[in-house]
Amino acid sequence: MDQKSNISRRRKSALNDGGAKYKAKRDKLIRVAADLFKEQGYNTTTLNDIAAHAGLDRASVYYYVGNKEEFFRDAVRGGVEHNAEEVEKILQRDDLSIEKKLEHLIELLMQSYGDTYPYMYVYIQEEMHKIADAQTEWAKEMLEKTKRFERAVIRLINQGVSDGIFRDDIPPSLAANAVFGMLNWTYRWYTPKNKYSPKEISDTFSAIFLKGLMK
Repeated sequence: MDQKSNISRRRKSALNDGGAKYKAKRDKLIRVAADLFKEQGYNTTTLNDIAAHAGLDRASVYYYVGNKEEFFRDAVRGGVEHNAEEVEKILQRDDLSIEKKLEHLIELLMQSYGDTYPYMYVYIQEEMHKIADAQTEWAKEMLEKTKRFERAVIRLINQGVSDGIFRDDIPPSLAANAVFGMLNWTYRWYTPKNKYSPKEISDTFSAIFLKGLMK
């Protein structure tokens, strides 16, 4: 058995039985990778870069991940899946008005950008523009969960128009693109050290967005 196959076998075993110490080390590597992807781009970043920043040699990195793409997938999966689950919970709440549901969705997305920084921003920066063309099962899964968020916003806007709350001269899909444009563009300037918190940002965006929609 060659060295690469042996490392692969050890990695699979460690993923199943490695315990908290192994997971913590792997999570740290994923964070290092995500920081580099955000700073210098996914295509430019190499496994050697990740290893050097983590204080490891390249062979040791393979004990934790199989390739660079695995770093990317693991960095963004948790945030996308969490958001998809929370969207459904917000939609099902009977105690919230349409406006409040939209506010909660906007807050959810912006808060996830802050809580998972820079993981979700790496997704926006590197893959969101082309993931619709990807044919892997992972890409299809991430696209569906992302689209679920978009459909929820459009659905609420349509409902608001039908109920006479929102203006009917603004196409709902265009309005949704406007709010996602505001939120997703924050990848260019937001960091956890920003003087504005995710809540302050989402509250401001909600005010701009909803005031523009209201009759």
